[in-house]
Amino acid sequence: MKEELNFFERVYIVTRQIPYGRVTSYGEIAKYLGAARSARMVGWAMNKTRNDDTVPAHRVVNSKGILSGKHHFDGTNLMQQLLESEGIIIENNKIMNFNKVFWSPNT
Repeated sequence: MKEELNFFERVYIVTRQIPYGRVTSYGEIAKYLGAARSARMVGWAMNKTRNDDTVPAHRVVNSKGILSGKHHFDGTNLMQQLLESEGIIIENNKIMNFNKVFWSPNT
């Protein structure tokens, strides 16, 4: 009998699908997984990925494009640096052209 994946594992599967140079939100992942009110749990899942380079947690931001989870990354500006290395422009902890770089797992 196949074991069902827990919520965090399902979050990681979706997060691994975010294309290079694109971002999504905690709420968008939660909505896709059928748990629209669980954006905070998606954030908790991202926080658990600190030593897992296979999950691009830096590509998950809040619904306004703000790097609200940046304090969970090592170093002062690691989340921002990772995003900028993918061509994403950030000013004052906010992604510029957020709608242009936003990715939805529903597409």
